[in-house]
Amino acid sequence: MSGKYATETLRANQAGIDRAGEILRGGGLVAVPTETVYGVAARADNAAAVARIYEAKGRPSFNPLIVHVASLEQARAFAMFDAQAERLAAQHWPGPLTLVLPLREGNGLAPAVTAGLATVALRMPAHPVMRAVLGRSGLPLAAPSANRSGFISPTSATHVLASLDERIEAVLDGGECERGLESTIAAIRGNGRVEILRPGPVLLSADASAGSTIEAPGQMASHYSPGKPMRLDLAEVAPDDFVIGFGPVQGDCSLSESGDLAEAASRLYACLHAAALSKKPRIAVAPIPAQGIGVAINDRLRRAATPPDQSSSGS
Repeated sequence: MSGKYATETLRANQAGIDRAGEILRGGGLVAVPTETVYGVAARADNAAAVARIYEAKGRPSFNPLIVHVASLEQARAFAMFDAQAERLAAQHWPGPLTLVLPLREGNGLAPAVTAGLATVALRMPAHPVMRAVLGRSGLPLAAPSANRSGFISPTSATHVLASLDERIEAVLDGGECERGLESTIAAIRGNGRVEILRPGPVLLSADASAGSTIEAPGQMASHYSPGKPMRLDLAEVAPDDFVIGFGPVQGDCSLSESGDLAEAASRLYACLHAAALSKKPRIAVAPIPAQGIGVAINDRLRRAATPPDQSSSGS
């Protein structure tokens, strides 16, 4: 699939949001900014529209999608919330937390959204543009990151077009994403135990996942790839390395010269995109402290540095 659509770039004003809602209601795809990264959205209640996401991204069908909702009431129509889930939603929604919960019978979602699992991943985003699109469309929206499967997540409309131009109907340009790192994904188990499936901006006291079942996006061993060899925790640099710096370690692109982890998270994918476009054949990354959101940054870097042939599956 290529060259099939003349991708529109829409301004993030009322006219652009109205147009995005029109496309989505008609079963089309629109890339929309969230506080984390841009997502390629489709109505989650329509099998053909959801299939278009998998086609546009080249995404394997066993990898489930996150469903974005406008309200907790809407989320309860799709999944069963226990006391733990209600507490986390009350504390962190709207925001960058995705909850993996048991599917409710008669939920009305397209089966491909959950990849045949008995659970569904739900998030109520905080970004005003995404919230406006959810309100204007009146639909639950499946919206994985707006990039080709396995490659670097987009934090700007330019990043989206570099990967999905002519593969989707439109991108709604809302500027740079504030957080720059995908949502934390937490599964709520039957006993109320919280299990982290993907670390992210929301820091929870929970167990890390040790399972091999793919229950949510971002669990593949190889993901977020810049398409070049990467070395992490650099000890020495070659002249033809593209260096991603942090703190006192200078680089071709610095995540944060002041050593601020929140700034590093927001700049991570921009630096990986710059590294991918560079003529330098290799990438070397400065050490990132494994604390706070640094845990999520290191998670993404490890997956980006893993060669695809060492992973049993794609994005």
